Amino acid sequence: MFADLADPQVINKATSGAWKEPLWRTLSDAGLPLAWVPETLGGSAASLEEGFAIIGIAGRFALAIPLAETLAAGWLLARAGIEAPARPMTVAPARPNDRITIGADGRLRGRAVGVPFAEDCEHIAVLADGGERRVIALVDVKDCQLSEGRNLAGDAANTVTFEHTKPLSSAPAPNGFDRSALMLMGSAIRSIETAGALETILSLSVSYANERIAFGRPIGKFQAVQQNLARLAGEVAAALAVAGSAADTIAQADTFDDAVFLEAASAKIRTAEAAAEGSAIAHQVFGAIGFTQEHVLHRFTLRMLSWRDDFGNESYWAAELGKHVAGRGADEFWPLVASR
Repeated sequence: MFADLADPQVINKATSGAWKEPLWRTLSDAGLPLAWVPETLGGSAASLEEGFAIIGIAGRFALAIPLAETLAAGWLLARAGIEAPARPMTVAPARPNDRITIGADGRLRGRAVGVPFAEDCEHIAVLADGGERRVIALVDVKDCQLSEGRNLAGDAANTVTFEHTKPLSSAPAPNGFDRSALMLMGSAIRSIETAGALETILSLSVSYANERIAFGRPIGKFQAVQQNLARLAGEVAAALAVAGSAADTIAQADTFDDAVFLEAASAKIRTAEAAAEGSAIAHQVFGAIGFTQEHVLHRFTLRMLSWRDDFGNESYWAAELGKHVAGRGADEFWPLVASR
């Protein structure tokens, strides 16, 4: 489906977003956007492993539609038993320091920065602080205030303001589920997308190096280029390993415990580093051609760099990981690291 309807070269040459609706309709007919929603709530009841596999494939195409966001929103709503709409959704907050509250009147207040694809979605799944317990709510985008915003790739990344916003529905979150859990899940999703995009830029870079002739031979025959491609392959392998490990841990865990924290935080740190390093190497291989809007490479590199900031960047998670180790003590925490 992605290859037929979301070929990066075709999309890059498109002068409008007319390709989005046929792709979304096809994905919806296959049940992919609501894969993590139980059948009783209108979804496909796929496993976490299957949903993560969908996200990995989407990352390989660097899709500029809210598929991963809708998957995450459906997953969040399902945890509170709220039926998920069949149209595009996103989640808020998408940054660890943002806070949304819900009052005794059942209305939402607060602001969320950099909410992915907010202006392109019809609904937002919100995790709000409701005193002693968190509340999950479904909100109509039309009931919120959106500020114009774009990420590095040019995709919508809006500031969403909730001013006495009445949700379409709301319910208590499961015991122990908090903002950190949402950030960890979002980080794992972005890590998987990044690993998928890195796979594609490695393939593009190797193909180009074998085709581009300079001084009478393919540039892939030059030692410096070979070394760069080997470094890129190493970054891809590291990203795939750490993102896959985080996905496996979340899929097997009942709660967002220390093991999930370690895996998801480490995955976001390492894949973000790989995105920066991999983007630089790929653009070096392609030279000036890779920077042009006409070339497809930027669709992957700019989105990877944008994903670094969603749900906590590598600096945030490195600090959180350090505080976690310091708070728990090395004797208690490092055996868990060794077991991973």
